[in-house]
This record gives sequence, structure tokens and C-alpha cells, in this order.
Amino acid sequence: MSGMTTTKPPEGAYATLANGRTIHYLDQGEGPVLVFLHGSGAGASGHSNFKFNYPYFSQAGFRVIVPDLIGYGYSDKPDDVEYPLAFFAENVRQLLSHLAIEEIAMVGNSLGGAIALHLALAEPKLISKLLLMAPGGIEEQAAYGAMPGMQIFFDTFAGQPSRENLQQFLSQALVHNQEFVDEQLIDERWHVFQQQNPQAVATMQVPNMSARLSELKMPVMVMWGLNEKIMPETGINILAKAIDDIKVILVSNCGHWVMVEHADFFNRTLEDFLEH
Repeated sequence: MSGMTTTKPPEGAYATLANGRTIHYLDQGEGPVLVFLHGSGAGASGHSNFKFNYPYFSQAGFRVIVPDLIGYGYSDKPDDVEYPLAFFAENVRQLLSHLAIEEIAMVGNSLGGAIALHLALAEPKLISKLLLMAPGGIEEQAAYGAMPGMQIFFDTFAGQPSRENLQQFLSQALVHNQEFVDEQLIDERWHVFQQQNPQAVATMQVPNMSARLSELKMPVMVMWGLNEKIMPETGINILAKAIDDIKVILVSNCGHWVMVEHADFFNRTLEDFLEH
């Protein structure tokens, strides 16, 4: 492992959950609670997913909670457990209980979107509004496996972690505009990637929840980049037709990361959704 890292993700607070795991999270601002759930992948953390968004909302009258999922960021990375969707959701739920938070708006990207869906279906009273960006959990595994970005995603974990593999994953699987894969992003994620254990990705299991989407009654907004390489675009229709109260926004010149590639648009649109 190289000691070349120059930019680490910022450190926030740590909580010991009821299940004994230690989770890291950023907690900023005051007001209604807005929780951001990041996606999976090499070097993922709450900060690297949402660094262009959560500071905006902490200044705009919200209390933002940005956890690192167990297995990612600065949170515990146990190699003696499996990582099904319910495990991720349990950890997020226990963090909210630890913080005595009873109602939230939730933002979820990719795996984070699947966790958000799981929580919204399990505890509809917890979540007042839901924003999903190309969420997982709405197709069969084979549909995801056929996507070109997903192949790169798994290849990144196949050998020893390398900066080159990480850069290839970020630039070829996650974004449309290469300008966003800068040295700072690579540094932040490389710092985490070197400590990740492949178990979190190897045992990740996300069920297809599409048959239950009609149960969601809270307002839902979906954002989807039209140059998405990880999630099949059939997901757009699945969400749009199943959920009663939904707005679907398709974003051109955009890959898997609407909140990074079109941060100002994302922030303004989400703020409008939350306030009206």
C-alpha cells in the first residue's frame, strides 16, 4: 500500500450501534433531518458521494446526516458477516434510533437507493419524502449483471486494490463527464479502498422490490442520468408506473452520479421538492 494519499474524507462522529458495530457519520446543520445514503463501489463513502450537496443543505436550514455504510468509509468493515440489503438497512435504522430521530427525508443513490426503498417499505412513517437516484433493488440480478458499468464494478475488486483500477471504475462506470474524476476524488476514495474488504461486495444481495413499490405513499422523486452505465434504464418505467406520487427527472450528459455531475441542478431541485 502506498502512503501517497493527500486528501482523506473528513472525519465526523462515530456511534456504536445496538448490534455492536461502529458506524461513522457526518452530522451538520439544524432543522428537519435529511439523510444521504451513498452507493457501493471501490472507496465509497458518504462524503465522496455527496460532498457537493450536504454542505448546501446544512446551510439551507436542514440537519444533514451522511453515514458511511458498514463496510465503507470510516465505518466498521467486518469480514465475518454477509452483506444483504437488510443488514445495511438495519445499521442505518439503528443509527437513527441512536440519534433519537423519528422522521426524515431520505436521499439514496444506487445501493443507497435500494436501502432507502427497503426502509420506506418497512417503516413508511419514518420517511416523509424520498429522493432516489438510479436506485438498486428494482430489477432481477441478471439485468444488473448485464450492464457494462457493473462488470467494471466487480472487476475492480477482483485483484489487489490499485489506483489505476479505481480511476478506471470512476471514469468508465460512474460518470459521463471525465472532468469530475479529479485527483482529489481519486485520493479520497483510494484512502478508503485500501482498507475495504471485498466481502462487502462479494456477499452483497439486493432483492427485487419492484412488486412492492405501489405500497409507497410518500412523495417520491427519481433522478436518472441518461448516460447511466450501471443501472438498466428499464428501472425508470418500473418506478414511474408503480408509485402513486412520483416525479421522474431524466438528466442528459449524466452518468450514475446526478448529484456530482449536475450538483447545482440537483441541489436546487431537491430543495424545491423538500420545501413544496
